[in-house]
Order: sequence, then C-alpha cells, then structure tokens
Amino acid sequence: MSDWTGLEELVAIAENGTFAAAARKLRRSTSHVSRAIAQLEHRIGSTLLHRTTRQVSLTAAGRELAERGRRIIDERDAALAVASGDPGLRGSLRITCPTALGEYFIAPLALRHAMANPSLDVTLDFSNRVVDIVAEGFDVAIRTGPQSDLRLAAHRLGGRNLVTCAAPAYLARRGRPEEIEELDSHDCLVGSAELWHFRRNRAETTYQPQGRWRCNNGPAVTAAAVAGLGICQVPDFYAARALAQGQLEPVLEAFRATEEAVWAMHPRRRLVPRKVADFIALLAAELPGAMAGGLGAISANPADLPGACP
Repeated sequence: MSDWTGLEELVAIAENGTFAAAARKLRRSTSHVSRAIAQLEHRIGSTLLHRTTRQVSLTAAGRELAERGRRIIDERDAALAVASGDPGLRGSLRITCPTALGEYFIAPLALRHAMANPSLDVTLDFSNRVVDIVAEGFDVAIRTGPQSDLRLAAHRLGGRNLVTCAAPAYLARRGRPEEIEELDSHDCLVGSAELWHFRRNRAETTYQPQGRWRCNNGPAVTAAAVAGLGICQVPDFYAARALAQGQLEPVLEAFRATEEAVWAMHPRRRLVPRKVADFIALLAAELPGAMAGGLGAISANPADLPGACP
C-alpha cells in the first residue's frame, strides 16, 4: 500500500461532497473510495470524515489534509503536464462568487476558460455569503469591498459603482432631487440592499429608502425605473445600457458613493497553480470592460467562444 493511498480520494470527497460523487469523479467504485479512506485513517491514526446516513463532512484534520492534498495533486499534475509537453491545464478549478456578478460576468468567462482547457474540470458556486475558501476547498473567490483575510492573496480586478437613477419621464413629472433628503418625497425602488450609499463632505453616508416597489433582483428593479415607476440605486452594470440609451438619467451625482473594488482571492501559497493564475489573468483582462458595458457584454453563447464547435 502506497503512502499516497487515500489522499486523492479524500480530496475528491472534499470537492464533491459524497463517496458516490467522489467515485464518479475518479472513475472508481464507491467501495474502492471507502476502503482507501479507511486505510488512510488507519495509517495516520486520525478520523478524517464524519459519516452519517445522510451526509459526509470533514473533520478539522480532514480539512487540513484535503487542502494540503489538493496543492500536492495540483503540483503533481502540473509537473506531469510540463514533462509530457502538454500545455493545457488539468485538474479541477473551484470558483465561488456573488450571485449577480457570477451570473452575468463570471460564468461566461469561466465557460470560456473551460472550453479552452478540455482537461480542466470547473465548478462554479454562486453565493452571497462570505465563503471560507480555505476550509471549503475553493481555488478562487470573487469578492467586493474591503478585504482583510490574511490567509488569502488579493488581486484587484477593477471596481463597481452604485448609480442612482430614474427615467426622464419620471423626473419630468416629479422633479429632480438635488439633496439626499429630497428622496423622502420621491418613489424609491428598493432592491436587495436595505440602505442606499452616498458620499457627502468626504464621508460615506447612507439613506434608508421607502418605496412602493421592492424586489431582490437587480434587472427587475432597473426595469421598474425604466418604466417610470420611481428612482432606484443599483450597481452600474445593471443600468449601463439604459443610461447609454437615455432610458435612465443619473441623479444625485454629486453624492455618488466611492467605487467599490472587485477582487479575485486565492489561498496564499509559494507557487500559485497555473489554472488559478490563468483564470485570474482572464478576469483582469476582460471583467472591467465587461462590467462597464453592462449586462450581456460577455457572450454566454458557446458558439461565440474560442474553441467552440462549428
């Protein structure tokens, strides 16, 4: 029995959640995976997995070993690719990102990355919670705003702004607010954020809108503003096209909040895997322009992507 026995199986379980899913990923039987984990636990004298009839979860020792094991496997695969002269990426790339950014911008770029690298498995997770990417085995996290986790390296991809805007017809009917407090007498369209953000006298300030339209979907809030229902505040990529086409006009520009940074985060390590570095390079090259262009700026049609079948 090799000292490596069970390591790849443990990593597969950490990434896929169950013995059966790990077995499918490794193209082995579930019984093989179970035996390999049992042998690994016996060899190191520590429990790596909590098993119940419904789920499997990693112990603290299991999480630590799985994270280190992933780095070892990544470096092994990279070394074998170099030795074989194969320039393609191999292994798995796990990405977590906020739902809106993920759906409209990160997913199309991740699709492009996957199609350009047929031997790379890509997992994309949309979540607005702050995922512990070290504990949960993710390679890359897309995040916004200030970052303070010293375990992670951060690469600034660009920024996003919040724009407060309304349709010309609404402004003609109700007037254009010149001060934040004047929003009290307007119909506000409220999205998932309970507070609107502004900057006044070099300090950040907030306003709690009250309105007759609430929806936790950015495009729906923007559409309501285009229809003339009221004033909204949304990330600028939602409103970019409507603003460019004159369907919406910005208001309270003198109080626009400071730009919020968008980051690509990954666990700190001496050697950053090429699959991570290449994906972050793709994001840095294309995400800022795509966000400035608004929704639909990146094609989600596989036929438009490099390497697509005719």
